[in-house]
Amino acid sequence: MRAAIYDEFGGPEVLEVRDVPEPPVGPDSVLVRARATSVNPVDWKVRQGYLQGALPHHLPIVPGWDVAGVVEAVGPAVRTGLVPGDEVYGYVRRDDVALGTSAELVAAPERTLAPKPASLSFEEAAALPLAGLTAYQALTEGLEVTDGDRVLVHAASGGVGHLAVQIAKAQGAHVVATASAGAHDWLRELGADEVLDYTAGPISEQLAAGSGKVDAVLDLIGGDALDDAPRQVEGGTRIVSVIDPAVRDLGGTYVFVRPDREGLEALAALADDGRLRVRVAATYPLEEIAAAHRHSEEGHPGGKVVVTL
Repeated sequence: MRAAIYDEFGGPEVLEVRDVPEPPVGPDSVLVRARATSVNPVDWKVRQGYLQGALPHHLPIVPGWDVAGVVEAVGPAVRTGLVPGDEVYGYVRRDDVALGTSAELVAAPERTLAPKPASLSFEEAAALPLAGLTAYQALTEGLEVTDGDRVLVHAASGGVGHLAVQIAKAQGAHVVATASAGAHDWLRELGADEVLDYTAGPISEQLAAGSGKVDAVLDLIGGDALDDAPRQVEGGTRIVSVIDPAVRDLGGTYVFVRPDREGLEALAALADDGRLRVRVAATYPLEEIAAAHRHSEEGHPGGKVVVTL
């Protein structure tokens, strides 16, 4: 089968597409014929070797953690009811980094997959799992957002942020989003109640001059935005960051997204109900995955970068 792969850490140029052996299918795994995957910032950070201290890495590495495709085969111990021919999507993260999802065939532990949202294309579905679960877990578990909460979402026009805006609205929140001026109208279309320009000064000062502090903050930036977060939120500590574990020093919570079938099912339900839209910024064929990584790495793609197979 064909797969993207790299034999050493480095820039996008280390990526190549070549024939590799088909992955083994364990007793509780599902073999998926991939139709699309996506590029997340973590993918190029892994490729550059930045996360070697966080997870075991085994070169050569097939990159990618998102997949959307069709079930090819199931292991004998699979109990989720999936059968060949089913359309699925998932966040296929294992306990080490080696066999990713940028391949024609992906062997995925059953806990990482769920039925694909019927309303989404394979490209849109592949853009959703990692980013969607990150937003979903941060909002429902980390911040425990409930009806009526005023929630601030930083970097709201990004891959995670634009999903977080919609998920928070589905939970009944009043959403305050931060983004550059060019994204304000689009974020209002997604449901943001207020949009602030992060280039116009500290967000805490903009809130103080406007609608006041929020009940909860979702940090998707780190740095100065996270340092300012205690001044943005009532009580100073209802803060979640998916970027920097130092949020714990502020009394907040760090969220590192995990595979979760029930979360994928919840995201699919929101998508099929019309309450969750996925923005695909660009698509590339597998043979151009280096360009896809470069596009993501340049920053601010305006949605998700997808690779088709």
